[in-house]
Amino acid sequence: MNRAPPLTQLQSTVEATAASPSPSTSPNRPTAEARSLLATAWLRIRRSKIALLSLCVVAAIVLFAVLGPLLSAMSGNDPFTSNTSPEVLDDLQTPGLPLPGYMYPSASHWLGVEPGLGRDLFARLAYGGQVSLTIALLSTAVSVVLGTVIGAAAGYFGGKTDAIISRIMDLFLAFPHLLLVLSLTPILQSRLRDTPLGQGSFLPMASLVIILGFFGWAYLARIVRGQVLSLREREFVEAARSFGASHLSVLFRQIIPNVMGVVLVYATMLIPTNISAEAALSFLGVGVKDPTPSWGQMLNAAQSGNWYLSDPWFLAVPGAMLIVTVLAFNLLGDAVRDALDPKASRH
Repeated sequence: MNRAPPLTQLQSTVEATAASPSPSTSPNRPTAEARSLLATAWLRIRRSKIALLSLCVVAAIVLFAVLGPLLSAMSGNDPFTSNTSPEVLDDLQTPGLPLPGYMYPSASHWLGVEPGLGRDLFARLAYGGQVSLTIALLSTAVSVVLGTVIGAAAGYFGGKTDAIISRIMDLFLAFPHLLLVLSLTPILQSRLRDTPLGQGSFLPMASLVIILGFFGWAYLARIVRGQVLSLREREFVEAARSFGASHLSVLFRQIIPNVMGVVLVYATMLIPTNISAEAALSFLGVGVKDPTPSWGQMLNAAQSGNWYLSDPWFLAVPGAMLIVTVLAFNLLGDAVRDALDPKASRH
């Protein structure tokens, strides 16, 4: 039975065939256009209104976070300056509650100010987006790299290597993830305090990236292992071995490129999971802490002082941003999964 060639060989073969003239083909007859896997996926995404909408929302949120300092400067505020004057915060009936002109969006404060300290809510939301997205993206990158390499090694080498790695994966998947992260984050922060990663606001960010990334690779590794078990017997792998390619060369140049579709789908779905995890940990007080803003830290501030009772807007702003971000990433992940699925129907 003929074995399927690798994706790169398949593309080059199709392109070479399309470029060479055929005696049975008329010069004026249109030829089929060869598309790569990513080009085909992008074509399917473009045909889905939900996928395009979610992609636009994700792009807008990322742009909002990247341009956070510029947008804050345009608003004339920063996320750290407090304003507790009687003209901004009430000091009689409900001390610390923003006055009506500062509680909601206005020309001077685009989303109002937070209760208690009077800091600009828009600036903290923008800077908080930087922190939350940075933690989510970096921890996802750590999980994806570890899961892809370890899972591919387990599937390719097999035998005792596969058995040992599989048991380690089972051990990681058996842990109660949230409880483990809650217990290990303070310990890791204390260990990192005297290192370059423990300076200022980098400490909680570095600890969350390490914890979330290190304990998020096992599920992807199991998926990649299953894919590699079938790929390692393909003819293009045997051909690479017959030409004297080393195991590392076969693994990184033949095997892993052919599972990148699955890896990309998992990475897209893991980003919103890590955003929610960062928000949950910061809300519970073991993640990002004041004065460093993050969406989870803002929710924690709204809950800790019971400000959500007298100023629900303070809770609604970061909560809505978090919901929209996670929903957009989830919808985009579903679209990427459907687009990269070879059995997905063409719309």
